[in-house]
Amino acid sequence: MKKFKFTVNGKEYEVEVKSYEGENAEVVVDGTQYNVKVQREEEDIPAFVAPKRPAAKPAAAPKQETAQTTTPADGYKSLAPLPGTVMQIFVNVGDVVKRGDKLMMYEAMKMENNFLAEVDGTIKEIKVRVGDNILQGAVLFVIG
Repeated sequence: MKKFKFTVNGKEYEVEVKSYEGENAEVVVDGTQYNVKVQREEEDIPAFVAPKRPAAKPAAAPKQETAQTTTPADGYKSLAPLPGTVMQIFVNVGDVVKRGDKLMMYEAMKMENNFLAEVDGTIKEIKVRVGDNILQGAVLFVIG
């Protein structure tokens, strides 16, 4: 299978791993065969932490418009929770949606997932098309 050279207390050994299954291995050290039990240290694997999403902006009182300045609202940006591929989009720009409405279906981790509206509002922008590959954290929709 694989051959290694180990140096123990200054002495070099040739080690060939014949088989390795679970925690049992069959090795040959300098021509002598041994059945050994392999113990591994547990690795600290960091837990998955979903990206933080901005809180929905509360509805503000209408602003007085002046002839000089008008600032359009940015809208709520819906972000992709996982990388994947867009399969279907169920809304169009201008559609009014409620929190929990299905906006699109995408494939991620070999599963079909529905992407739901996180806030009430009107679809201002659709940033993806069917067939697009999306990355985690990418802006998919802007809801105003």
